[in-house]
Amino acid sequence: MHLFLFAILYIINLNFVIVFVGIESVYWWEGKVQSDAEELLIIKTRESLLDALTEHVKANHEYDVPEVIALPIKGGNQKYLESLKNSTREN
Repeated sequence: MHLFLFAILYIINLNFVIVFVGIESVYWWEGKVQSDAEELLIIKTRESLLDALTEHVKANHEYDVPEVIALPIKGGNQKYLESLKNSTREN
């Protein structure tokens, strides 16, 4: 997992990754209920880097269909948001 995270941070130039370990996921897959231990990543970056991030995850993740979703930032601490913007490159 750590090599995967370092690749995300350096290759795609993301700002920040939060890792939640010990997550239990219950979901429908291939017609039946599945349950697996997983890790949840919250990745903070620019919208312009989302396509590159998604492609990297799809190419390097063990799942056939890894979860990648984007949530809009509607507001927040302006100094933090500027720091996020300044620490990632435009794409």
